[in-house]
Amino acid sequence: MDGELTRVTVNLVPAAVVALNSACDRARESKTDAINRAVSLLPVIYELLERSDDRSLVVIQPDGRVERVYLL
Repeated sequence: MDGELTRVTVNLVPAAVVALNSACDRARESKTDAINRAVSLLPVIYELLERSDDRSLVVIQPDGRVERVYLL
């Protein structure tokens, strides 16, 4: 399936539109690129959450600060 494109139509809630636009602005990328990146990350996030007892991920910042992110 390499190189093949699939057109998908989605209906986004307003909060998702805001998040998508913010992601595009920050990364200076198209909506298509941002959505492809987000969808590609989902399996990784699900895998990490399956290993977690409390459905959280730990983020270690470059300065050593630790943040715990809970995903419901």
